[in-house]
Amino acid sequence: QVQLVESGGGLVQAGGSLRLSCAASVSIFSINAVGWYRQAPGKQRELVAAINNSGSTNYADSVKGRFTISGDNAKNTVYLQMNSLKPEDTAVYYCHAYRAGYAYWGQGTQVTVSS
Repeated sequence: QVQLVESGGGLVQAGGSLRLSCAASVSIFSINAVGWYRQAPGKQRELVAAINNSGSTNYADSVKGRFTISGDNAKNTVYLQMNSLKPEDTAVYYCHAYRAGYAYWGQGTQVTVSS
């Protein structure tokens, strides 16, 4: 079992920054991949960024150059640094982990970007 706890969401003006944290209950070395997803009202959940245990990353085109995913092994935490935020980034952001054939989700954290 892996528990994921997100934090760091909030209300920010367009052009601002937020850093989301996803704290895992196990060593992130043991997790195959961690991803940040988001879901806006009336829309499907979409992958924003992901990192695997080799450190490889990938990003949705809509956030490339603005968002950065990283991991801190000592803290068992994966971060999503979000810069130059836009109103269209408003969504609930979820942390997802894939480990040994199982998928786990956090409870989500709301990010609201005002124009």
